[in-house]
Amino acid sequence: MSKTNVAALDIPYPTMIKTCHPIFLFVIMGALIAVVGFYQSWSIALAILQLCLISSIMALGVNIQWGYAGLFNAGIMGFAALGGLAAVLVSVPPVKEAWAAGGVNIVLAAVSGLATIGAVLFVRARIERPFRILAITPIIIIGFLVVRWFFDPAVEAIEGYNAAHYGFLGGAGLPIMFSWILGGAFAAGAAWLVGKTVLRLRSDYLAIATLGISEIVIAVLKNEDWLARGVKNVTGLPRPVPYEVNLQKVQWFLDLTANLGADAVSASSIFVKICYIFLFLLVLAALMWLANTALASPWGRMMRAIRDNRDAAEAMGKDVTSRHLQVFILGSVVVGIAGAMLTTLEGQFTPGSYQPLRFTFLIWVMVIVGGSGNNWGAVLGGFIIWFIWIEAEPVSLWLMGFATSSLDTDSPIRNHLIESAPHFRLFLMGAILLLVLRFRPRGLIPEE
Repeated sequence: MSKTNVAALDIPYPTMIKTCHPIFLFVIMGALIAVVGFYQSWSIALAILQLCLISSIMALGVNIQWGYAGLFNAGIMGFAALGGLAAVLVSVPPVKEAWAAGGVNIVLAAVSGLATIGAVLFVRARIERPFRILAITPIIIIGFLVVRWFFDPAVEAIEGYNAAHYGFLGGAGLPIMFSWILGGAFAAGAAWLVGKTVLRLRSDYLAIATLGISEIVIAVLKNEDWLARGVKNVTGLPRPVPYEVNLQKVQWFLDLTANLGADAVSASSIFVKICYIFLFLLVLAALMWLANTALASPWGRMMRAIRDNRDAAEAMGKDVTSRHLQVFILGSVVVGIAGAMLTTLEGQFTPGSYQPLRFTFLIWVMVIVGGSGNNWGAVLGGFIIWFIWIEAEPVSLWLMGFATSSLDTDSPIRNHLIESAPHFRLFLMGAILLLVLRFRPRGLIPEE
């Protein structure tokens, strides 16, 4: 479109470019997913789209922390794991025998721990230094001993009950979609505790602290079997969408697939994926509306002012630490929701699959590539990076097979290259990050 035609539409030329650019990028992303559907299978394409939506929500949460306030959170997987824990505690039916064996003592241990914390806070507020430490120390020691007195036998009894199938307390037996809210609440509580401790630190110190806390959270989930079976995993979580087997028995679905000339088995899998995509799109749309509204508000402008010049903001009377705590909690809530959605999609909770360094790196690449400080950029980065992460392996296998097709099938060079193809995705992630930082340092959709 020429500048003259744009002027006739009464739309400034730079505005037209700025408006069309993000739309164009999302259209390209949709076309790539469609290519996977046509050349591989629509089931694979829809599965990629599901995970792209969850990745985008997680990247949006990190963008709220980094893009709004400049907080470098390297503990993303810890908050996502808490969201996954919420899915278990909400959806799994309670194990009555385990509750009878040690549930009461677990509750008493929790009450004792809360009472100890309350006593410490009470004494801390009313006794001045140097006598404060002398008063708090015996409270902590006595509280710790009381908690362990209730907790240890309870854990032994719970984990000892039919450990092959249960060995934990179970959950509330509610619809699993409630866990998306509870996952955000769990992440908010953890973010408050973390923020109170480490938000006075800056840049690399904050990153190290959040990474360490994330490792602690995941280590607890792996080792406390009474809570969510630890590394034994919790499988078979209920779904918020129909099961494929049930769809294949419903007459209206059979009639629909017959009219379309499709196979009922493959069509049921696609139908279930579309249902998940619809739910994830609703959550993403709601979070995007809230995030963009907050960013355009006076609160959002204040957060960006703090990010750009913390000292000047403090000089203007802004409570920087309090505002950082707010935005840290909000971003963690979004990550917790995404973690609960991921566990819902997978239908199982596997603490061993949370690898803080690898997947935290991926989420950060999404934010940087998409555009730090721009919510649409974070969403686009989530789509692009996860798509490349999934498709890098099959594409590299095809490329290696094509490049070595002239060699013998038992050639060591051919076998080595084909076996090394899965590692191409790590190389590709690093190359993409370097290229973006060199030629597009503000990301594909920069902050306005």
